[in-house]
Amino acid sequence: MATKTSELLAAAVPRTVALVRAVGDDQLDLPTPCADYTVGGLINHVYDVAVNFQRLAAGQETDWSVTTDHVAEPGWRDRFAVEADRLVVAWADPASEEGVAPAMGLPRSTLGLMGVADLVVHGWDLARATGQPYEPTPECVGALHRFMDEMGPTGRKMGAFGPEVPVDAAGPELDRLLGRTGRDPAWVG
Repeated sequence: MATKTSELLAAAVPRTVALVRAVGDDQLDLPTPCADYTVGGLINHVYDVAVNFQRLAAGQETDWSVTTDHVAEPGWRDRFAVEADRLVVAWADPASEEGVAPAMGLPRSTLGLMGVADLVVHGWDLARATGQPYEPTPECVGALHRFMDEMGPTGRKMGAFGPEVPVDAAGPELDRLLGRTGRDPAWVG
């Protein structure tokens, strides 16, 4: 059985996995539009997202302060693909979207969308930093616009999103979403 979150993840994961697989070892130190991370650091973050959001789907606590340098270990591209696929499976359980996450006080369905946002927005970050093409599905972009309607101000206060970047209202939906998360769609490294 699928949930709305698992359907969105199933659309986002293959695109993000393809981006990660195409990153060359010589690109790991490149800057990204997410100023906190280099390409390697961002891959480590997205890898941790895949693992930690599996736990959140199961109603378990997770410690975001624990990070691993995944890209320093052999086979990280394949291991990321496995963990990302497990993420989709974890959120396919209808119980994953029920109730409130105790530690975060958010509906678990909202947490699921946070995972989708990480994969889509950081997928764009990786693509832009490494010169790869990237186009998330319209369903993911639409769902993340609705997510930003609900969580954008709170996420900005918590530091999850930067200040909104003005983007042409008639521009592409993805550019408008990126602007809402604090990304400049015209960023070049």
